[in-house]
Amino acid sequence: MELLSDDAAAEGGEVEREPSGEPLVREPRHCRTHFPGAVRQKAYLFDGLGNYFNKEWDLMEGSGREFCWYHAELPKGNQKLALSAQYLIDVLCPPLKLQDILTLVSNGPFCGHVDGALVFRVNSSGPSASSFTLRLAARVTENSVITVSLGRVPRLGFSPTGQSLLSEIPSIESTDLVRDEEKEGPSGIVIREHVLEFLLTMNHSEEADNPVPVRVSNLVVHIIDTHVDHVQDIVTKLEMELDAVELELDKGGSTLKKQMLDDRKFPKMHLNLQRLLQVVAHGEQVFPRVKEKCSAKSWFASEDIIALEELIGRLRRLKENLGFIVNRVAAIQAGLDSWQSEQINRKLYYLSFLSIIFLPLSIITGIFGMNVGGVPWTAQRDPALQDGFRNVMILCVVMLFLLLVSFSFPSLYARVNSWRRRHAMRRSWSINRKSFLSRTFQRGGFQGGGGYMRI
Repeated sequence: MELLSDDAAAEGGEVEREPSGEPLVREPRHCRTHFPGAVRQKAYLFDGLGNYFNKEWDLMEGSGREFCWYHAELPKGNQKLALSAQYLIDVLCPPLKLQDILTLVSNGPFCGHVDGALVFRVNSSGPSASSFTLRLAARVTENSVITVSLGRVPRLGFSPTGQSLLSEIPSIESTDLVRDEEKEGPSGIVIREHVLEFLLTMNHSEEADNPVPVRVSNLVVHIIDTHVDHVQDIVTKLEMELDAVELELDKGGSTLKKQMLDDRKFPKMHLNLQRLLQVVAHGEQVFPRVKEKCSAKSWFASEDIIALEELIGRLRRLKENLGFIVNRVAAIQAGLDSWQSEQINRKLYYLSFLSIIFLPLSIITGIFGMNVGGVPWTAQRDPALQDGFRNVMILCVVMLFLLLVSFSFPSLYARVNSWRRRHAMRRSWSINRKSFLSRTFQRGGFQGGGGYMRI
């Protein structure tokens, strides 16, 4: 097997560009696939001169100036992390080992060397189906790069030039313009509204506009750049959604606010923002270490080190922007909570009016509906006596008085204490004033007596 691998590595460039009808040596490995079609695979061969070619998924390294890139795209869903590991084992083993698979698929930030290759990942924890859960891992050697992502990353791959929608001349979708075009001929590509809204959330070009890397360091910078652009797209989309919600709140009434409170829209948005902040925090931890380790590599260009530093600065600015969005969401949620408390207080105010109306009626019906016959402490064992009702009313008045005293006792106690303090202060002030006056008179009389003796 080693001899076959060496032969395939030596002849990889020619075999990949001109595939023949003969079966490859590694073809039986694809027959052992346990999850066919579960993982999207892309393989590229770069010649180091600005050209690239699509190649088969054989996980071979390039030779000379050539280098290869293999990208595995895990499906977005509610699968467990162990199932994602099984997917990677199915498509990456061999030649990768279990340690390499676990390093690529585990959650959390990581950057280090595994079996001589530089491995880094920014995998955030959270449900895989969420659009705010981003996972990207890479295994970098001098002549090959293996990357794993959760779902599609915009602008990550490469496509032939001349197929970019952004390079076309657009026209507005309208019935009048369609009639004019039928007469005069087409003047441009019609851009529909939902396509335009999607393009507004993009902060980058399309795959057709990607510059082809000429070395592995260019490819590493491209991978990290697309990850940062992906985060920027999510932040931009979130800002646009938040602007639309604020506009709806300004125009809408109580029904819209109640629906937003019932749907827990802003708590869910706050949770998604925390997940996105975790993604940015992982990037802040990993990418500086990637720059530090790559700066020691002879095959990593110095201009790519500067590009990595710029990407780290973009991540820091993204973190600040996310902090502003979190504050906006918290302010909107606080406004909705205050509106809800106002609605509750208003309903309680109306209920208090109803209690004012019905409380006296309930007291009257309770008094005149009493059967005092046989009630203790009324001295009425015979229902024919007439003093029982009066005795019960006296007991009720006494109980009401005791309740009023018990409820008003704290305030009475506070007033008594304040009155005693004021009285004590006045008394001490009067005593001090009398002692001061007596001392003053004594000093004046002594000085006057001394003057009389001198005369």
